[in-house]
Amino acid sequence: MKIAIITAPFYKHINEGLYEGATRYLNQENIAFERFEVAGALEVPLACQYIAQSNRFDAIVALGAVIRGETAHFDHVCEQSARGIMNVSLENNLPIGNGIITVENEQQALARSSVDESLGKENKGKEAAQAAVALLKIKKEIFD
Repeated sequence: MKIAIITAPFYKHINEGLYEGATRYLNQENIAFERFEVAGALEVPLACQYIAQSNRFDAIVALGAVIRGETAHFDHVCEQSARGIMNVSLENNLPIGNGIITVENEQQALARSSVDESLGKENKGKEAAQAAVALLKIKKEIFD
């Protein structure tokens, strides 16, 4: 089993927490992974498509953060990024854990990207990795 992790480090400090959460889980499960970086959330779907077409990975974990600003740009980025990731997943029959968090402010992003479990929120990078692995296990169970 090999997982591609795509990171969109527009908010680098937040993204590193998401990445750490995902990789801690994958290391705990002895699952190999490789990291790819893109500029932001809108570039993630095309990176997913490239990875899907490579046939080198069993699943993808997409990580990043979109924080609401003063314009409607937030809504467009959130919607198009999620739609693109879902399209790639369905068109390529490839599990993708969507760990692109969409939040109102930096405080919410930090709470969801922290690996400090005492904050009361689960790390969304870890959750995305868990989701991808769970889908991959179901796929293998059904088709193998």
